[in-house]
Amino acid sequence: MGDRVIRFAIMTAATIGLGAALLPSAAPAQSLSDRFKSLFGGGSSDTPKPAAPAGPQQLNDSDAELTCPPVQVRAGASTYSVAAPGKEAVGNDVKFLASITKMARQCNLNNGEITAKIGIQGRVIVGPSGAPPTIQVPLRVAVVNSGVGEKTIMTKAYTTTVQMDESGSVPFSLVAEDVVYPAPTPAENDNYVFYIGFDPQALKPEPRPRAAPRKKAPKAAGAVE
Repeated sequence: MGDRVIRFAIMTAATIGLGAALLPSAAPAQSLSDRFKSLFGGGSSDTPKPAAPAGPQQLNDSDAELTCPPVQVRAGASTYSVAAPGKEAVGNDVKFLASITKMARQCNLNNGEITAKIGIQGRVIVGPSGAPPTIQVPLRVAVVNSGVGEKTIMTKAYTTTVQMDESGSVPFSLVAEDVVYPAPTPAENDNYVFYIGFDPQALKPEPRPRAAPRKKAPKAAGAVE
């Protein structure tokens, strides 16, 4: 148990430190899949590489006065840890910890709408309490106008499945390809940002829509009450 705790502490510090260093970034990185290659560029290795600072990214329409918003990790949502039942996710009671290490985006403008692809890479580390063989990682992507009176333009939850192995540290990746929102005005564009982060609420089933009340059939003429 002591060796596992020490290894967990070292891997956690290294992974979170890397993630913190890359939070402002949205530049090309290495990939885990073909879709990730096309979004991030690079080869098939998962070796972390320093990323360049995020800057304005021109849309596919060269005549547009808009740029693709930067990607940021929402404050307080950069890690996701789960504890043994009835315990808090601290110390020896941690089953696993997930963190975000890399991110990227692409935007296309078409008929007044922007369709964005948001790429997220991260890592799941087994905790001292031991992780299950399969883990559901909950994530959320939001388009936010961060100007005065911050406004959420769209938001969507996602999950990705991670198969753990004996290494105790497994990467994960997700590409959200259905982020669609109305194109902002050039004046608003600089205030737009893609927020990403872990969201445990994504693991809960969506509430069922309430059934509409049934209409009573009209009474027949001469019917007795």
